[in-house]
Amino acid sequence: MSGTAPPAGYEIRVEGILDQRWTAWFEGLEITSDHSQTVISGPVVDQAALHGLLNRVADLGLVLVSVCRLVASGPATSSSEKRING
Repeated sequence: MSGTAPPAGYEIRVEGILDQRWTAWFEGLEITSDHSQTVISGPVVDQAALHGLLNRVADLGLVLVSVCRLVASGPATSSSEKRING
């Protein structure tokens, strides 16, 4: 596996509302909320970093709703991937 691939984008959705103060805790990822859920999204350098983010979700006692890998171009290859423009 090559170390030159760009970081993959991920969207982590949790129950509850987190505000922008948590951006640093989640390594600068974007945090957006609706009325009942928070979406933490952005590039994640590797699987170890993704697991670290998921551990932070668990450390906060948040209920994990979904984790989706974001696909930069082309069609999504599975139901857990979402296509993004980029």
